[in-house]
Amino acid sequence: MKASAALRWFSRCYLTLIFTLLYVPILVLIGISFNDSRNPFVWGGFSLRWYDKLLSNGNLMEAALNTLWLGVTAATLATLIGTLTATALYRYRFRGKPLLNGMLFTVMMMPDIVMAIAFLALFIALGIQLGYFSLLVSHATFCLPFVVITVYSRLTGINPQLLEAARDLGASEARAVWHVLVPALMPAIASGWLLSFTLSLDDVVISTFVTGPTFEVLPLRIYSMVRLGLKPEVNALATLLLGLSLCLLLISQLLLKEKK
Repeated sequence: MKASAALRWFSRCYLTLIFTLLYVPILVLIGISFNDSRNPFVWGGFSLRWYDKLLSNGNLMEAALNTLWLGVTAATLATLIGTLTATALYRYRFRGKPLLNGMLFTVMMMPDIVMAIAFLALFIALGIQLGYFSLLVSHATFCLPFVVITVYSRLTGINPQLLEAARDLGASEARAVWHVLVPALMPAIASGWLLSFTLSLDDVVISTFVTGPTFEVLPLRIYSMVRLGLKPEVNALATLLLGLSLCLLLISQLLLKEKK
């Protein structure tokens, strides 16, 4: 009995510690972003001063817009190709299918630094100028396996007789796929897109190698800024990105609820 009570006490303390380490830094960051004082340890009153300074920082805002555009396009490209790939892996038998599966898992397990060097060598060999296009290809590539796995997992849970029933009722294969399979896959497709967008938004290593002087992304801009000291407007930017992430999470939950 005493051992059981001690175990429960330990579990509660452990969970409290984990949640403290996870969420207290985020709450501190949000609070500091509204602090009028430059010193994060001195409360100077509630203020939107650093948000105003953030919006007036042209270089930082340009990098933020570049990052959002890159994330949207890379996630969309990865989702389109990944959904088609997952469908092909599930529905068809073809030569080289095990090899393709192995290649997808290899990309997931490969260290970012290895992928970054490989992408850089490829673009140099092909004579492709480093910039938006090189970033788009790189980000879509390393996001692709996550979409494939997400959609494929959903496909395995769909009753294949639904497509057969649609075909028996006179629908063509394309019509059956569009009206039966695609709606059933939408939660997985949305999850794959959101995951890809988050991965693209968060990437530093690969972007460092394949970006060019004409297209700067936000993680690299922030990294170059914090090397000289953490500026208050960076805290405001991080808070806005956190808000964006929460909004995307809410949208995904609403979509899943609507589909159910």
